[in-house]
Amino acid sequence: MLKFTPILLALLYGLAMYRFSAWRTARELNEKSTELADATLRALCDRMAEALDLKRIKVHIYEIAPVNGLAAPDGRIFITRGFYDRYRAGEVSAEEMASVIAHELGHVALGHSRRRMIDFSGQNALRTAMAMVLSRFLPGIGVWIAGTLTSLLAARLSRKDEYEADAYASALLTKIGLGTGPQKSLFTKLEALTGARGGTAPAWLMSHPKTHERIAAIEANEARWR
Repeated sequence: MLKFTPILLALLYGLAMYRFSAWRTARELNEKSTELADATLRALCDRMAEALDLKRIKVHIYEIAPVNGLAAPDGRIFITRGFYDRYRAGEVSAEEMASVIAHELGHVALGHSRRRMIDFSGQNALRTAMAMVLSRFLPGIGVWIAGTLTSLLAARLSRKDEYEADAYASALLTKIGLGTGPQKSLFTKLEALTGARGGTAPAWLMSHPKTHERIAAIEANEARWR
């Protein structure tokens, strides 16, 4: 029984981290967000809601500076203040913002947002258990190996989710008549908007696929749908 103690402790730690992370995320989003009121974006959201047979799609502005969109584990959609300000400044079009909302809707519809929180906690538990075991045989580097392996796993899962959410958004945007143009044009802007440089790390270490790979996947879907 004693040999399984590190694993059991890690699982309990993962469960505690999941509950704490979910509570902390919900509290911060509640405290730092307001519902989107922009008439143009609301009209585009209404078109998506109609296509999905929903009464309404609620989008919130999350009051932080980084350029990002996110889907909360409870299914709410958020656009950061930094992203919204770029839209208000004319750097991002309304259709491109709609593509972000469609992408985050994909994460919700496909269960990514809730699973990511669970995965995050599970990965913390796995990292802890692996570090405990490996440190016995590889003192000094066992913790580093455990961290690297779990980070690679997390990045792979995240990239898969991004491709799936992109495909969902492409289908939804096509259904409401916008097509995939806004998606692809936004991708070409994102590195400049976020200050990211896709070439600085191998694709298998990145949580998001490279821009040209995402665009190629969207175009492959378009060709298949035609």
